[in-house]
Amino acid sequence: MQALLFDSAAGTAQVINKPTPLASGYDVVVSVEAVAVNPVDLKVKSTIKNTANSKVIGWDAVGTVIEIGEQCEGFQPGDKVFYAGDVSRDGSYASHQLVDSRIIAKAPVSWQAEQIAALPLVSLTAWECLFERLKIDPTNSADKTLLIIGAAGGVGSIAIQLAKQLTNLTVIASASRPESTQWCKKLGADYVINHHDSLQQNYQAAGLPAPDYILCLNDSDFYYPQMVELIAPQGLIALVVSFQHPVDLNLLKNKSAGLVWEFMFTRPLMKTEDLAHQGEILQRIANMVDSNQLQPISQQHFNQLTAETLDNAHQLVHQGRTIGKITLGPMADT
Repeated sequence: MQALLFDSAAGTAQVINKPTPLASGYDVVVSVEAVAVNPVDLKVKSTIKNTANSKVIGWDAVGTVIEIGEQCEGFQPGDKVFYAGDVSRDGSYASHQLVDSRIIAKAPVSWQAEQIAALPLVSLTAWECLFERLKIDPTNSADKTLLIIGAAGGVGSIAIQLAKQLTNLTVIASASRPESTQWCKKLGADYVINHHDSLQQNYQAAGLPAPDYILCLNDSDFYYPQMVELIAPQGLIALVVSFQHPVDLNLLKNKSAGLVWEFMFTRPLMKTEDLAHQGEILQRIANMVDSNQLQPISQQHFNQLTAETLDNAHQLVHQGRTIGKITLGPMADT
């Protein structure tokens, strides 16, 4: 098999050849057909100092199962699957990948490979944020409001759709450019607020109700003071981006508001008892795709996964202006 290996934080990956892994336990071997890039790629890549901690990264893939371990249930060779994987293991920027069968699902049948590859990480993040961290009750959401900050990216693109398809929430997205504003409206956002100057002022000027829930997908340090002012009494704020500086949690006290974290890799990284729930979430996402409840979010595609195309995709992500997701096709030997 071939893989793209990073051995430093700078520069492009190196193409390496190594034996195709063998499946055992819960693992399956997948022949990778398409992948997607995510901001976590850049974060993990930045930690690679030398060859001693070199790594194959990538945490979004769709492909075909070619071998299963003895404890694998529900999958057979030939099944087309999709998954985000485990940040502590080798990633998907390769021709083949070893992945835990409990965190994969059978892929939708109605979308192309690159459209499917854009889904896993952001779908899991959005689902866990909405229904597990913010604890939104779909049956009791009619008079409640959700604000998604930085909604035109991958997670926001799915979060808008999940909220509109599965709840009765009023969904307010934040964006800053005409094209990202239009994208959020296309996906179903009820309102789009410009966050370029002052999200707080623009939100309040629109006369919208205080959000019961805030999902911040952008700079947590920058938006925290504004979220404190905007959040409704007894509301909840979910964050996915780490703080870079200390913040004052006491600012939330008078509102009895809460702050929760979402890290999509918690279950596989910590080997939680409910690890298999990620596979269940992905299967629900696949069912929604095939029921025409979700729109594709892949907005830019490179036909082949190479060191050069991956570097180009990462540069686009680094610029922080991508809409939806960037995907890449298979490596040459798949």
